[in-house]
Amino acid sequence: MAKRADASAGTPATVALARAGVVFTAHAYEHDPRATAYGLEAAEKLGIDPDRVFKTLLANVDGALAVGIVPVAQQLDLKALAQALGGKRAEMADPAVAERKTGYVVGGISPIGQKTALPTVLDESAILCETILVSGGRRGLDLELAPDDLLAVTDGRYAPIARGR
Repeated sequence: MAKRADASAGTPATVALARAGVVFTAHAYEHDPRATAYGLEAAEKLGIDPDRVFKTLLANVDGALAVGIVPVAQQLDLKALAQALGGKRAEMADPAVAERKTGYVVGGISPIGQKTALPTVLDESAILCETILVSGGRRGLDLELAPDDLLAVTDGRYAPIARGR
């Protein structure tokens, strides 16, 4: 994998990765504005196994925002996320709050380079992958990197937080 320095890939996420010296590959694709399952769209358009493409979701855990990153074909287990962060209760964050706190738009929220650093949990299934893809900070851009590098740059941790659909 090599770093890409396309002007089209310049987002807070790519800037943060470059600054941290993390090796990544930017994958751009033509986003269909009618698509609502952004992560599944990315997997399909990039021709990548959906088990390697992860979506970034924000939740309120005991009243504080947190990030859960799970495979696009699965759902975030809110109870497991709360438990992973030592909390009791979690609910999905309001999309407007998620956009304001991260600086990204829904469907393009990257776990990397957010305006406000939030506790981050990556589903443990990522351990099985040499590299995974996460949103690059806009719809139509995914970043491929090693899961351990993702956790290093987000100060995150692994936990079993995904459940099947």
